[in-house]
Amino acid sequence: MAFALAFGSAALCARTAAAQIVRWNDVLEQDSAWYGGTEALRIADNVLLYQHPNGGWGKNVDMARPLPPAEREQVARESRTVETLIDNGATYTQLRFLARVHAAQPHSRVREAFLRGIDYLLEAEYERGGWPMIYPLQEGYYSHITFNDNAMIGVMRLLRDLAAGEPPFDFVDDERRARARAAIERGLRVILDTQIVVDGEPTAWCAQYHPKTLEPMPARSYELVSLSGMESVGIVEYLMEIPAPGPEVVRAIESAVRWFRRTRIDGIEVRTVPAPSLPGGRDRVVVADPDAPPLWARFYEIGTNRPMFVGRDGVVRDRLADIEHERRMGYAYLGSWARELLEVDYPAWRARMQRSTAGS
Repeated sequence: MAFALAFGSAALCARTAAAQIVRWNDVLEQDSAWYGGTEALRIADNVLLYQHPNGGWGKNVDMARPLPPAEREQVARESRTVETLIDNGATYTQLRFLARVHAAQPHSRVREAFLRGIDYLLEAEYERGGWPMIYPLQEGYYSHITFNDNAMIGVMRLLRDLAAGEPPFDFVDDERRARARAAIERGLRVILDTQIVVDGEPTAWCAQYHPKTLEPMPARSYELVSLSGMESVGIVEYLMEIPAPGPEVVRAIESAVRWFRRTRIDGIEVRTVPAPSLPGGRDRVVVADPDAPPLWARFYEIGTNRPMFVGRDGVVRDRLADIEHERRMGYAYLGSWARELLEVDYPAWRARMQRSTAGS
């Protein structure tokens, strides 16, 4: 690959040994100087190795892990067959990282890999807007427009920043920037058109939608059509980042905030407790706590705002305790997702809107 050829494998390994190893989860959390160093260079070499020829990447791979020479050959072979997607931060995380490395130490291979990745995302967008989880398309819920785990929002934030043409994306050509701008405009239209209206009042969003009809869609057996207490937060945060929002965007934000206030769950806390008789020796339980901060359910029934707890059998239950242990431990059904939105982000947004109105 590019950097191993440029510096020599032995030299790169020696420099890597002297550098502090950074985990993949932390590659976007470093100071600007780090991206000009040898550790960033080493990880970028890995990222290029893992890139599929179509420009995308797979998910749940530690791309910062040092790769022995024999394993590099295996990764290069497998990268040609891995499914490429935007789930769990895949593709848009790699692209943000490569842009920062290229800004600090320009390299033609990094630039080419980045542009191929952007082309992949632009190609993957549906004609009317929105992105599937997996592209090229696969049959099943993978082809739905995917807000789940903030996949689509992660892509739109990347394309928004690229369209602005500011560092570290200022090396991108005008044509791609224009295409990115059009893509996020279509994506915004999809966001506004998919906010679920109940009794004339916009509420929140489902985690996935049909790409043609924009109807809310289920995903896995425990992810039914519902209002999402988690994914809707990311959508509202994105909308609040729009510098000069129009009336539709303002209405979407205000109505979603009202919905979050109505659906907050007070007086309980989720705890992980010892459970020697259960697999792994732990369990996740809900306990009463009048002083606990508010929580929100991952899934709410549309129309009633009833919290939904659904196991692999697809049956809706009213309590976390009523679904199987494996799902209680392996999935987040309750969380403090909207707390910072309501307590910090929304008040700051309202203050900004008031200043803007006063100054106009």
